[in-house]
Amino acid sequence: MLILGITNPKGKKIYIAAAFPSACGKTNLAMMTPTLPGYKVECVGDDIAWMKFDSEGVLRAINPENGFFGVAPGTSMSTNPIAMKTIFNNTIFTNVASTSDCGVYWEGMEETNINNVIVTDWMGKLWSNQSDKPAAHPNSRFCTPAVQCPIIDPSWEDPQGVPISAILFGGRRPKGVPLVYEARSWAHGVFIGAAMRSEATAAAEHKEKVIMHDPFAMRPFFGYNFGDYLEHWLSMEKRGRVPKVFHVNWFRKSTDGKFLWPGFGDNCRVLDWIFRRVHEDNCFVDSPIGYLPSEGGLNITGLQPTVNLNELFDVPIDFWQTEVNEIEQYFKMQVGEFLPKSISQQLNELKKRLNN
Repeated sequence: MLILGITNPKGKKIYIAAAFPSACGKTNLAMMTPTLPGYKVECVGDDIAWMKFDSEGVLRAINPENGFFGVAPGTSMSTNPIAMKTIFNNTIFTNVASTSDCGVYWEGMEETNINNVIVTDWMGKLWSNQSDKPAAHPNSRFCTPAVQCPIIDPSWEDPQGVPISAILFGGRRPKGVPLVYEARSWAHGVFIGAAMRSEATAAAEHKEKVIMHDPFAMRPFFGYNFGDYLEHWLSMEKRGRVPKVFHVNWFRKSTDGKFLWPGFGDNCRVLDWIFRRVHEDNCFVDSPIGYLPSEGGLNITGLQPTVNLNELFDVPIDFWQTEVNEIEQYFKMQVGEFLPKSISQQLNELKKRLNN
């Protein structure tokens, strides 16, 4: 889970944790440059969060890592200028292309970086932008000290951790899944995390663009019984004040295959809505899958290009009925008799809402 702090134009600050599968935008979100005036994002960490309740029942998180281990392709001054500034010194690159002027290169980086230089691809062969193979491996990486991040949060090394107000789950869903929706309760939020599905990326072992189950973005990392893991999450509600839970999807596409949402710095518009929901602003409407932004609830002032909010927030019933069946079968195969009753109840309630 990434951890970020976001401050609104009134000077109020909250911390958010977010779990996405690898190569689904954790680093970009943690190091975001907001497009909404007056907002500021500061980075605590982009990958791992250790969380526990303090003596007053507040859920706090620390970043146990000393640096960032990010996916290089797609990282550029336009998509993530903070990351580019962070990796300028003292950084290890793996499986990227190299340039004759002692630089590095990967897909998505500004091509002005390879003007008048010789490029050697990650396999050690000469490369040009006419080559039919990528210069860098799709899962090539950079590893760099966190202290070099220009927007590192002042409390990133606080041993008490930072207080978490919201937890986000999300992945790559080209169809059917809205830009953002809010869980109705903690148990519903745990169900959303357990039911996560995402299109496979270069960081997964499957190369085809299949939709994979990836509960809590932890599928490669589960170390014990999935049912016990779910019970552990559910038990948090008895231990302290649990944060609100949301699901985000930056990757929904139109029927012609184009992204419906610009992403990157404009994702602060979604965080703005989440910020207001944390403070119980009445800026939502109900839907079968959870709470969506109400009309005018998402700040799109100055957004370019304009977006189709109806498409972004459409909840197609036939899609979600198929989704529920996929989730149910996955739970039967992977959890079986160990599935907590409250998760089964959440599944059944979702079925009923979709059928009504």
